[in-house]
Amino acid sequence: MNSGRCAACKHLRRRCLSDCIFSPYFPPNNPRRFAYVHKIYGASNVGKILKDLPVSRRAEAADSLYYEAYCRIKDPVYGCVGLITILHQQIYNAQWQLDRIQAEIAALSTTTDHRSQSEVQQVENVGSSFLPDQNGVHDSNSFYDISNWFD
Repeated sequence: MNSGRCAACKHLRRRCLSDCIFSPYFPPNNPRRFAYVHKIYGASNVGKILKDLPVSRRAEAADSLYYEAYCRIKDPVYGCVGLITILHQQIYNAQWQLDRIQAEIAALSTTTDHRSQSEVQQVENVGSSFLPDQNGVHDSNSFYDISNWFD
């Protein structure tokens, strides 16, 4: 057997010519790539698709055909559309969570702004009562209660 044949020619059991349309896109070291594409689209249709495209776009087309065929084999009903739908749902869920968290942050920052203004006034009113007395002892009643800051 000739080891220089592309995966398509090996799969189709034919000689691989030097101008084989499949050889640049279906290398011999990845036979499943062509097998998936062949199973879904057929070799003749894939050959026609590749021939109708400019050479610069053929690699993208072969990759796309492979991916779509792979998805169709894994999920015969929805194919790659099923995966796209799942990804759209994940994006929607992530956006919804982001919006919810941003709303919570906005609500908390508004609450915190109102609290911090009143707390600054309370701290200013306490003034020097934080300082120790003449004996170096703090008045335990003079400390400001900050337990509600972290609710």
